[in-house]
Amino acid sequence: MTDAVTYPITITGAGPGDPELITVKGKRSLEEADMVIFAGSLVPEELLVWTKEGCECLSSAPMDLDAMVEKMAEGYHAGKRVVRLHTGDPSLYGAIDEQMQELDKRGVPYTVIPGVTAAFGAAATMKMEYTLPEVTQTLILTRVSGRTPVPEAEELDRLAAHQSSMAIYLSVGMAEKIQNILAPHYGADSACAIAYKVAHPEEEIHYTTIGQLAQACEENKITRHALIIVGKAVEASLGDHELIKSKLYDAEFTHGYRDASK
Repeated sequence: MTDAVTYPITITGAGPGDPELITVKGKRSLEEADMVIFAGSLVPEELLVWTKEGCECLSSAPMDLDAMVEKMAEGYHAGKRVVRLHTGDPSLYGAIDEQMQELDKRGVPYTVIPGVTAAFGAAATMKMEYTLPEVTQTLILTRVSGRTPVPEAEELDRLAAHQSSMAIYLSVGMAEKIQNILAPHYGADSACAIAYKVAHPEEEIHYTTIGQLAQACEENKITRHALIIVGKAVEASLGDHELIKSKLYDAEFTHGYRDASK
């Protein structure tokens, strides 16, 4: 008698919202799944369009960690193909480490499929490049301290001192606090963007200044499901800077694939 066939749990990044922004590999995992446990408060159910008939689809919104992991383990031991579907990319604010540790304790194998995070979905809508030659070459993805604290070394005031491109997650409900922290570093008149429900049908991009950030959130009734994006890249996307071209495509710049002397 042979052991029943089992399949590793697949932790899949759903992307920011649009069902077509899931990766090909992620889509395939949903097509093959017998059970999908999706982050119901964040992942739109439209993503489930890729599942087959008869697939059991469960929202994890009412589940705690133990209940969710136990459900995944049950599916695994029953020989089902189980997908844990996370919004955006699972590695970013996905709380997957605690899930993986619990699966390890139960001896349940798993794999991870990356996804598109909201910061990149927003940049696509805004037609913006975060890393501009000689302007900014760093992108910080962060959040402010709230019910979940952040390490002291990563407090927003310290990160803002770099004046790099920055996408602030899970924090729009504290817009006034963010505004007061960012203004001394970037300038109150510096452009910023509020990216609401990125890649969802309700997506909105609101441009404002750091000094008017809290007011803009209030006027547009945005208290959650939004990123705050700051830095010179935002101003550049609005045409408010002098273009400095990259060396990559400079006709006078030699690299391994092009000789400028010819």
